Order: sequence, then C-alpha cells, then structure tokens
Amino acid sequence: MSGLHTFDDHKLLSLLQDGNASAFDVLYNRYWDRVLSLAFRKTGDLMEAENIVQDVFVSLWKRRDSLHINGDFSNYLFIAIKYRVLKTLAKKAAASPVDLDSVKSAPLTTSPHEYLEFEEIRERLEMVISQLPEKSRLVYQLKNEDKSYKEIAAELNLSEKAVDAHLLRVRRKLRTAFGSFLGDFLL
Repeated sequence: MSGLHTFDDHKLLSLLQDGNASAFDVLYNRYWDRVLSLAFRKTGDLMEAENIVQDVFVSLWKRRDSLHINGDFSNYLFIAIKYRVLKTLAKKAAASPVDLDSVKSAPLTTSPHEYLEFEEIRERLEMVISQLPEKSRLVYQLKNEDKSYKEIAAELNLSEKAVDAHLLRVRRKLRTAFGSFLGDFLL
C-alpha cells in the first residue's frame, strides 16, 4: 500500500480506525517533524519533545478504534501536543518549584481523567477557533505549523503587520476563553 501517502488525512484516519498500521505510519511520517518542532519550541528540550510526540502518537494508535476527530487532523494533533507539553510542564512545576526552562524530565500518563480534560480543552479550542474570522483562523493554523510571520504573510498574501494583528486577535480570544497562561500557551 505504498500509495497511501497520497491519501488525505480524513481517509488515512478512516483506515487507521480499521487498524491499518500503514495508514498510521503515513500520518506519523507526515506530521512528525512539525509536531516535534512545536514540542521542542515549547519545552526547549529535544529529548523531552521527542518523548511528548511519541506519547501522543502511541495514544493515537491505542485509541484508534474509538477515535472521533470532527475537525482537521493537524489541528487535533497540534492541540494534543500542546496539551501534553502543558501537562508535562505542570507536573514538573508541581514536583519541584524550579524554573520551567531548566526542568529536564517527567513521566507522562494517559489516565481517563486526563483524556477527558484534553477532550474538553480541545473541543473548547476548536469552538473558539471556528468562531474567528477566516483570515485569523488561517493565520492561527499556519502559526501552529511553526511558520514564521514572514512565511505566513507570503502564503496568505498579507503584510507581516497584518499577520501580527490577526495573531493578536486570536491571542485575545484565547485569553478570554482559557485565561492568560493557557491562552498564551495555545498560541
């Protein structure tokens, strides 16, 4: 099934739900670099970032038959990574009152309670993002793919100042919906 790499995410998710390991491999390879970059940017620790991304993909595989993703898979994945980073940093902060940038490792769990918390945050985030104007939503999605202001501006035919204005609008919405710490983190 080498032709799977041409399938869109929706089709691959459908195959994944049927237990198709090759579809999982395609999704894994398609998104690994981008989500690793995001996790590394948030943690500042490559090994920690790799562990977080690996845990998210393992969780995805384990829950494949009960997985229901209504929106865009890439958004789901980026939100999952951000949530895991947040949980990791929170656990580290609770374990030892030190600067989050200096923390090096912490165990991750996937309890049903944590899964429900993640689902609640993900659903709220999708709702907030869906209510944004189209350009702001596109800017947010591209920023989540770790693109620079310059790259976003070029792709959407906007000035960098317009990109900044759209991200400011998104940040305000996220802060209103999630509070200042989590709102800033989700952007």
